Amino acid sequence: MTPAIKIEQVHKQFGALHALRGVDLTIEQGEFFALLGPNGAGKSTLINLLAGLLRPSSGNLSVMGNDVMAQYRQARHALGVVPQELVFDPFFNVREMLRFQAGYFGKGPENDPWIDEVIESLGLTDKVNTNMRRLSGGMKRRALIAQALVHKPPVIVLDEPTAGVDVELRYMLWEFIKRLNREGHTIILTTHYLEEAEALCSRVALLKQGEVIALDSTKNLLASMPGKKLRLKLASELPPSLIGMVRHQETQDYTLSLNAINQVEYVLAELRSANVAVEDMQLIEPDLEDVFVDLMGRA
Repeated sequence: MTPAIKIEQVHKQFGALHALRGVDLTIEQGEFFALLGPNGAGKSTLINLLAGLLRPSSGNLSVMGNDVMAQYRQARHALGVVPQELVFDPFFNVREMLRFQAGYFGKGPENDPWIDEVIESLGLTDKVNTNMRRLSGGMKRRALIAQALVHKPPVIVLDEPTAGVDVELRYMLWEFIKRLNREGHTIILTTHYLEEAEALCSRVALLKQGEVIALDSTKNLLASMPGKKLRLKLASELPPSLIGMVRHQETQDYTLSLNAINQVEYVLAELRSANVAVEDMQLIEPDLEDVFVDLMGRA
């Protein structure tokens, strides 16, 4: 099967800045894929290259088998991008904007039922006749997501789609996007909310300074982290013998790093010996944030 996205030895330089350094990445059709990294890692540059907004310094990129440079029209038709920035046409209401966007991809009135479905799924029904300038920031974000989906692209790129949005939109968006993924759409997500990536994405690529430093299934990345975390709420200060295990502290709330499960008994024994009462205790499995911090630190 033709990959949804294929990136081969892609470099991108902006003068002296080497933003991408030989990125190789293949994303299969139907994947829910996370592209993660700190600010400046090259995520947005890679997305702009896929969308044809930038030209690579070297290397090749394709969307659904279409080269983004040589077959721009076909590649762009197969891609829907939700940008980070709130960029919109101030002269149209929501429905007019979506119809114009669909028209750019050769979609006419026959596409209206899909537009209606997108509008309803993103909670925009009561805003369809409102000018884009009059929408709140959250509603503008919903409209931009709808704009990216209006031509029903097989590959959808979500670049920080839930940054600064309310819980209601986040829930509606993910329910709709999960449905599209079940129907066969490929989803590529960049986000700083790592719990979203962990819950939604089956595979993850981590970028740092323009290079892919890790690429694996979410399950394998989580399994690569040894140990667990122990969260404690204590009646008084932690004994000095346990200070070296502290990962995080807020007053008498402590998070300790454990290398092995049998260290729980050691911690409890030290607390009993120091007459420190435990008010609450929780054992926590490693999460994607732990993996992210560990790999970024090692890289």
